[in-house]
Amino acid sequence: MTANEEGLSALGAEIKRSSSRRGDPGTRHGRRRAAQRSRRRRRTRRGVLIGFLVVALLVVGGAGYAWHLANSLQRITVKGLRGTTTTGTEAGTENILMVGSTSRCALAQQNAAYGLCSQGVTGVNSDVIMILHVNPATKKLAILSIPRDLFIPNARAGGANKIDAGLYEGPTQLVAAIQEDFGIPIQHFVELNFDQFANVVDALGGVNMAFPMTVFDAYSGLNVQANACVHLNGTEALQVVRARHLQYKSATTTSTDPHYWPQEALSDLARIRRDHEFLRVLATKMAKQGLGNPITDFNLVQSVRGDLTFDQSWSVTDMVNLVLEFHSVSVNSAPQLTIPVETVSDPAGGGALIYRGGNYGDVEFPSQLQDMAAIEQVFGVGPNTDTMTGQPLPAPSAVTVSVMNGTGAYNQATDTASALAALGFHTVGVGNVTPTGDVAETVVYYGSKTPAVEAAAEAVVRSMSGIVIMGYDPTRVADGAMVTVVTGTQFTVNPPAASATAPASGASSTPASSASPGASSATTPTTVPTSATITPPSPTTQNLQPWDPRACAPGAPVAPAPTPTPVP
Repeated sequence: MTANEEGLSALGAEIKRSSSRRGDPGTRHGRRRAAQRSRRRRRTRRGVLIGFLVVALLVVGGAGYAWHLANSLQRITVKGLRGTTTTGTEAGTENILMVGSTSRCALAQQNAAYGLCSQGVTGVNSDVIMILHVNPATKKLAILSIPRDLFIPNARAGGANKIDAGLYEGPTQLVAAIQEDFGIPIQHFVELNFDQFANVVDALGGVNMAFPMTVFDAYSGLNVQANACVHLNGTEALQVVRARHLQYKSATTTSTDPHYWPQEALSDLARIRRDHEFLRVLATKMAKQGLGNPITDFNLVQSVRGDLTFDQSWSVTDMVNLVLEFHSVSVNSAPQLTIPVETVSDPAGGGALIYRGGNYGDVEFPSQLQDMAAIEQVFGVGPNTDTMTGQPLPAPSAVTVSVMNGTGAYNQATDTASALAALGFHTVGVGNVTPTGDVAETVVYYGSKTPAVEAAAEAVVRSMSGIVIMGYDPTRVADGAMVTVVTGTQFTVNPPAASATAPASGASSTPASSASPGASSATTPTTVPTSATITPPSPTTQNLQPWDPRACAPGAPVAPAPTPTPVP
């Protein structure tokens, strides 16, 4: 029996003893003192699977306690989850979708700091969307974040929206959106809301973070007026991870009113950057708590097990097996990447994206090539691999494609079809559709979720660069094709690999100054007129900025979170 399995067996015995001696304070105190002594002896920095989201609950599943745990976990029905991949380069791997929900109405107690359900703050969105990729064969973990403002075709059952809007229709819709638009299979789902997050942090005794500058966020409530290593409770930690309108007081700032302090740009991406740092801090804290010794963690597990929600298909046995596989793997060594995006603001819509007449605010669009490169890095696969199945992508000659002009630009569909034909795709028709707005994604639509058709769509997506994404919609597929491309305002059909000849004029609509990597250097793209401001693709990893909270330096003195001066 391994040391981990012995620990699980010991936990089961401890749980049985605790059930028969419940209410005996002397026993609890003795157990606590023993735990403290054990923790001092065992200050090993053992790894944490995914920090606060899974490990504490997984460890408790062994040694005859599985049945009780299975009936005490919070469960939610999620349809469309994939089984573990059994063939190809991804055999045995799993992707766990981890979501932070903004639902105020689901809170046990309403909190004015979050907005009150009774006052109409009833939105349900996903503040945080992370995918944990686990590979038991290589003992490797990786985390991929998806920005909440990313505009995608299948965000909701009725069509395009920001991806965070999918959770309003339930986790089944969010899972479907990620699988349909990114080709990422999802095996399991974990969710927590504001209160649950704060409870988990409090169960760990809070966390310490260094604040290099005084920072303020009027929306999340963050208001730390200190330049020190600060101890944060659950509510204060939540203010850190939710901050996306952060303002900071630099050395040159003279105003005492935080509303006049500098405000960071790219708020959505900045929050992900800080969330990744917080996850590292929390993982380190959990390792110091002694998670290597299940008995000492019994109280912790009992405190947080009701604060997480799992999909109905994730058995306790599978959870235990997963933690045994990755017990010694540190989350700090796992890559934490973010899907690259291009931020879009359309002045024609008053600084917001106008799509089919609706105002969606500032949004982010996908960036093909960079996005697929990030997914490949997380999955550990090559560019010719179908990410849904791990099998090789089909040859272009096996894929039938039609093209629809989605912008009204002259000859765009015909030129795009010619460029795809030059890559070997079998083009079967061209046409026109009504433009959706001043700026639009290029969407590769497919009408069947069979592996062959999904793979065909991914093969076409991988032949393009720029603002390009997949989308499932049988009503959009025309001319009997497997796939229909609806052209947008900024994209390039990649040239044949063995030729330096550029695609036909008009097949590309990316301005020459911002052509995506992979486009031929001989290409002279045309531009679809647009008033939108579109930034270059964001990086997959971002360094902390001087004002960002971070891990405290080893040995740094820790101060309680200061009582902030009231903000006018």
